[in-house]
Amino acid sequence: MSRGLFRILGPVMVGPSSSHTAGAVRIGNVARTVCKGKAKKIKFYLHGSFRNTYKGHGTDRALAAGILGFKTDDERIIYSLDLAREKGLFLEFIKADLGDVHPNTVKIEMFDENSEKTSIVASSIGGGEIRVYSINGLKVNTSCIYNSTIIEHVTDICTTCLIVNLIKKYNLDLVSLNLVRQKKAENQSITMLEINNETKEIISLLEELRSSKNVLKITYIEKI
Repeated sequence: MSRGLFRILGPVMVGPSSSHTAGAVRIGNVARTVCKGKAKKIKFYLHGSFRNTYKGHGTDRALAAGILGFKTDDERIIYSLDLAREKGLFLEFIKADLGDVHPNTVKIEMFDENSEKTSIVASSIGGGEIRVYSINGLKVNTSCIYNSTIIEHVTDICTTCLIVNLIKKYNLDLVSLNLVRQKKAENQSITMLEINNETKEIISLLEELRSSKNVLKITYIEKI
């Protein structure tokens, strides 16, 4: 793609389309956070408009840029595919039908050097905004505008009370709390928090949650 197709729109974005580039960069950044930057092989399953126009609109470059940790105004987005290859990353873009989802949706599967897989499903919904709907197969719903904490835990009222009490204890600015029963047979739930505080103010909450025997796993996503 020629450099001329990419243009700077205001101070926060490089690319011809906020949905196909800025939003895609943000999705790539979320994926990078989920896999902790350790992915070596990455498969992008592109749906709808992403599938049909990803080369022309530079969505492939934008997703790769996010995986590399670039922001939406980074002019290296133009060269991200080459830069990814230089870092030894194998990227594969696959046209797919992901079902009844937003037309700008991508499923990203990431494999580390031990072939351990992490994944997300996310949509670019316009104006650079995104929604993440799945992380490692768990149903979530977050814009990543705020710091997000996904807590996998035993289905138990005491665990829910612990989460709420810790939010109060550390005086955190809670934006949303969503509790979903994931696996009834295994008595497992997830609680997702969106918190309007900086990471340094949330660390104590995370440490206490990790020390609970009923908390199985925590995924923390810094705001993108």
